[in-house]
Amino acid sequence: MRFTAGLIALILILFQGTAVLAQDASKIPPPLESVTVPITLDQGRVVIDVDLLLHDGSTERVRAWVDNGNPALTMNRRVANLMGLSVSCEGQVCFGTPKSRDVSFGIVIGGMKISLLTRKTKIPASTPALAPGMSAEINLPSSVLRSYDVLIDFPDRKLTIGLPGTLRFHGVKSKMLVNPSDGLIQIPTKIENKNYDLGLDLGSTINSLSEELFDKLSSAHPDWPHMTGAVGAFNTGELAGETKWRLMRVDRVQYGPLFLTDVAVVDLPKDLTSSFKERPAFATAGLLSSEALMNYRIGLDYAHSIVFFDIGRTVRFPDFDVVGIILRPEGDTGFTVIGVADFDGKPSVPDVQADDHLVAVGDNPIADFTLGQVWSLLEGSPGQERKLTIARAGKQSTVVAKVQHFLGNAPRNDEVRGKQKNN
Repeated sequence: MRFTAGLIALILILFQGTAVLAQDASKIPPPLESVTVPITLDQGRVVIDVDLLLHDGSTERVRAWVDNGNPALTMNRRVANLMGLSVSCEGQVCFGTPKSRDVSFGIVIGGMKISLLTRKTKIPASTPALAPGMSAEINLPSSVLRSYDVLIDFPDRKLTIGLPGTLRFHGVKSKMLVNPSDGLIQIPTKIENKNYDLGLDLGSTINSLSEELFDKLSSAHPDWPHMTGAVGAFNTGELAGETKWRLMRVDRVQYGPLFLTDVAVVDLPKDLTSSFKERPAFATAGLLSSEALMNYRIGLDYAHSIVFFDIGRTVRFPDFDVVGIILRPEGDTGFTVIGVADFDGKPSVPDVQADDHLVAVGDNPIADFTLGQVWSLLEGSPGQERKLTIARAGKQSTVVAKVQHFLGNAPRNDEVRGKQKNN
């Protein structure tokens, strides 16, 4: 009797324990299929918060660059160490690889786990950020994003990412050419009634054309607005020769289903465009970036090679209404002026010289600012003044600079940039 009673009691305990476990398991939410998180635009680059999944089971929050125009997974040395990667360097470029195949290698966006590739990870040799004057420490490249549905909402400053087939996209749609090996995107394009393919790089703020196409259009249309020097959105601080870059506004570009007007483009030298032109599986004549598409919610259905453009507003941004200095971020030491753009044939800020150090804009010391934050202080309405604190040869002085309307006359009143094609 005692044995039977004890056995019954044990069975009841086991049953109750199993029931408790079942109840606890029912409380565990299923893995998220999609999430929406806020974005920050830093010099046109899409930046979000992500949580690193560390090898000890903990997490660490960092800033991530949503970089669909770059196939290489990239992180700084600090993040590589946190994620337990083995780091080896070849000259100025370092790479990281997981120490073991069993190491969990991923991040979390808004509670949704995103798997990262386990191949070589690119690591800048010495800079804390992925690009000069930027806050991001890791990127989300095209090689990762192509495994998901992605919606970048510029008007409302949001990013939605989900498993394939989970997002409902809106707007006009077009086929996009997706490189099967790395996820880079190109969109069928028409300029001057001729067919081209332009890349879609929403992680950048520079629209570019090949040197050949730029020269062809520039020669045929000398009346289109031109200038020399990468100011405002086109001043990345990371590419050579920005003081000598040629910029032009292209009158009309048919980009997939969109008709875009007055598109600012730069003629990047061959040595800077050759690597880009070699990466895609299709011939490319340049790329469009976030700068040209700020009015849109852009949906990327990688699984079906379809892009959606949903217009969210029709305002025209004064993309080149800025103070005409060209800057280079210097890590923790602020920003160096590398040139001054001309306006009406004269230096736009005559009291500033190359190699001056920009210390403050107005009452804002900028040593800890990103490049995008600095440019937000340097833009405005033409004619407005900005007080610049400049350091030269160890001495500081104050310069009053005017905001100028670079790269053309006021926009035409009868057109709105980014008008959709009537279907």
